[in-house]
Amino acid sequence: MILTTQGLVLHTTKYGETSVIAKIFTRQLGLCSYIVKGVRSASGRTKQNLLQPLSHLEMTVYNNPKHQLQYIKEMRPAAHYNNMHSDGSKLALLFFMDEVLYKSLKDEEQNQSLFDYVVSKLEHLDRESNITSMPIDFLIGTAHHLGIEPMDNYSKHEPLFNLKEGRFQAPPTTYTSATNPNAEYFLDAPSSSHIHFYLSSSMGRNPQPQLTARQRNATLNNLLEYYHVHLSDFRNFTSHEVLHSVLR
Repeated sequence: MILTTQGLVLHTTKYGETSVIAKIFTRQLGLCSYIVKGVRSASGRTKQNLLQPLSHLEMTVYNNPKHQLQYIKEMRPAAHYNNMHSDGSKLALLFFMDEVLYKSLKDEEQNQSLFDYVVSKLEHLDRESNITSMPIDFLIGTAHHLGIEPMDNYSKHEPLFNLKEGRFQAPPTTYTSATNPNAEYFLDAPSSSHIHFYLSSSMGRNPQPQLTARQRNATLNNLLEYYHVHLSDFRNFTSHEVLHSVLR
């Protein structure tokens, strides 16, 4: 069957002498693997440019549910961005978003709401100049579309965020720490409040929190740990280290 769909390129792997296998998050089919021929040949520069991380494509593809590897009949840009690839900070964030998706998505799980959300964030990234909080916003928004969004039930009675439970809870006592297998997942009070600030802001209840670069970096690391706890394949994450150095 031949169909047309939009796709976001997540990862490519060498295949044969001149081809690659491209992992592409498609709007209609979810995450799919495509053999793209001739990419690594002398005349394949155009295809190489189309297969950069998070390239937004309009594709005509062959889809056979019985095969793990599919083929792309035609592909072309679905959107053109003006500033994203010429700005080092934006490029670092682009690679971060790509790694988050690559390590979060499962094959052939359709998620059109997540696809549309990512496209909207790419447009925002290209358009905006202040992107310091965008990595945290992206993790929170993506978690919502993946079905693992943290609960913002923060209160003076339940002020500590538990990474395992995905919610705020009362501080553990000596007894509950000994009997609760999830007690080790509690964040401290400042870290918990920072996550609360961002969750509240993402739902429009409060303005964007004004944190220092160190506080934002710590919050980002805590949310990446949250992903690791809730997604079995989310490990060996690296791209956030570059973000820590460029988003200050």
